Amino acid sequence: MASQREFPPGLVLEGRKQSAMRQRIDAAPAPARAFVLLDQGDGRRGRASVRVDDRVRLGAPIAMADDESGATLHAPVAGRVLSIGRHDDVPDAGPGILIDNDGSDEHDPRCEPCPEADALAPEELIARIRSGGIVGLGGALFPTAAKLARGRTGSITHLVLNGAECEPWICCDDALMRESASEIVRGAQLMLRACGAAKCTIAIEDDKPEAGAAVTAALTVAGDARLSLAVLPAVYPAGAERQLLTAVTGVEIPQRGRPADIGLLCQNVGTAAAVARLMWTGEPLIRRIVTVTGSGVARPGNLEARIGTPIADLVEAVGGYAGAPRRLWFGGSMTGRALPDDAWPLTSAMNCIVAATDADLRAPVTEQPCIRCGDCAQVCPAGLLPQELHRAVRSHDELLLERFGLADCIECGCCDYVCPSAIPLVERFRQERVASASRASDAARAGQARLHFEHHERRVSELEASRRREFEEARRRARDDLPDGG
Repeated sequence: MASQREFPPGLVLEGRKQSAMRQRIDAAPAPARAFVLLDQGDGRRGRASVRVDDRVRLGAPIAMADDESGATLHAPVAGRVLSIGRHDDVPDAGPGILIDNDGSDEHDPRCEPCPEADALAPEELIARIRSGGIVGLGGALFPTAAKLARGRTGSITHLVLNGAECEPWICCDDALMRESASEIVRGAQLMLRACGAAKCTIAIEDDKPEAGAAVTAALTVAGDARLSLAVLPAVYPAGAERQLLTAVTGVEIPQRGRPADIGLLCQNVGTAAAVARLMWTGEPLIRRIVTVTGSGVARPGNLEARIGTPIADLVEAVGGYAGAPRRLWFGGSMTGRALPDDAWPLTSAMNCIVAATDADLRAPVTEQPCIRCGDCAQVCPAGLLPQELHRAVRSHDELLLERFGLADCIECGCCDYVCPSAIPLVERFRQERVASASRASDAARAGQARLHFEHHERRVSELEASRRREFEEARRRARDDLPDGG
């Protein structure tokens, strides 16, 4: 049932996952106060649909998206809304909804299971997934319903579930596949019905034999010929969408194209499990599995935690800090983002929290000039020439930036990792993307302003010409009205 696949260039990295995988997933205590950020980390901000002092039940919708590019947010605890806006404990996190947990866990009556999910029309199934606020739990957070709906209009033929958890430290999907493979398989079947694809492949890496065995057993029980398992080499970044799809299907996604353009749709295994849970229990997306690890915590592990839980509570749930961590970040060591402190709340995008000590960190080195060794090009999974792209970044040359593929960089960090000159390539590529987008926006505004000016000048010119014609016509009529010889 499982097939071995090849993978393009990348890195074989130390996983650093064993310590967090020594025990089963544990349930983190519900927070005394949950702070649900209106922007869960994808840049799209929800609009609060509750007011201060409202009492909300567990799972009740508390923020709505303005369109289908966002997702509904739900109450992770039952209690009273204390505030809407910025939180004094984490002012830089952005606005959110602070809920005081009353401890009742009283469920919202709208959170009802759907035992007849297999009989629902695909459009109704997608509508239920949309109302449940399910998003891509691999980190991108794209609304699952919108992706499935696009699949129906884009003639999707192949659904791929991403279980290739390749980045160091992160092992929440591995733990999920080991313990809840049947939920993932059930979610895959529901997604197939929703998007209309003919088959689904669950992709994992060959360094996860326990997860592979659990998924294989669940597939055997399901007995669904549309579902299969593909095993990929444990090469980073195997979990990147384009690289994963190419490895699974053997088809390369066109430059500037999307997977849907060639009939492919990719979802995370955690997303599939969330869809199954929504249908089985009626529970919307109010919790996720998160790895809490690093030498800076006492007992690294995987927690099922509610959205909005302070990071400090999650650390406490794994035994608290061990010593004084030097850095705190979410995500893996290659693409993770720093957290200023542990008061920040858990979001849907956070699959891993790392409290790192000096033992976990590479020794700092001073940046040196590029020596043109080409190591970065050899490991780039997107097939780019990072050294040439870096030269284009330094000159801000838009033509060269396009030629060397700034838009195609997946910011995986492979080039940074191998660079002997310690050049922060990815950070500069990321900054240049922002600057390039700003320049493009400025150029678009300037072009629009020029069009407005030219239109105004043309209107003024036409008006003056019309007035001259009217004046000349008036003079002609006046001359014609004069007596002969006048």
